[in-house]
Amino acid sequence: MGGKAVFLDRDGVINDHVRPVNGPDDLILFPGVGQSIKRLQDAGYKVFVVTNQGGVGLGYMTEEDLQQVHNKMLHEISRDGAEIDDIRYCAHKPRAGCACRKPEPGMIHDLAEKYNIDLKQSFMVGDRDFDIQAGRRAGTRTIFIGKGHADADAIAANLPQAVDLILKEGIPQ
Repeated sequence: MGGKAVFLDRDGVINDHVRPVNGPDDLILFPGVGQSIKRLQDAGYKVFVVTNQGGVGLGYMTEEDLQQVHNKMLHEISRDGAEIDDIRYCAHKPRAGCACRKPEPGMIHDLAEKYNIDLKQSFMVGDRDFDIQAGRRAGTRTIFIGKGHADADAIAANLPQAVDLILKEGIPQ
């Protein structure tokens, strides 16, 4: 049996995305994100980011810009003693038909294989329909950040609340 993990979408879960995040100055973390990730790690979960970044394929940003955004995110959460175990992103254009762009579960499967993760003991947390679809297709339990989602296993207002649900085992398998 493998380890357990929480797969996090980035925009809308970790950071605000009122405006597109095309550079590090655009990244604004939601309150409590670093502490929430630290709580997951302290409870034995690996924490991964799986994010569609079609802006790269569409030319709004470069992969170097994206790396700078991720570096800022990692630096910000490290202030709370938290780390992201790995980041996967799909830089393809929307509707490119690739296996990595959510709702396809490619990024989740790749990380699960690399880190020996038991997907049945794991969670996908996202704020869009395709996040929930990707989690379901991969075999994880799913938490929707927002007002509600018919296919999600649970609903939370934000990442700290989602972490409360995960750690209290309040989501049936």
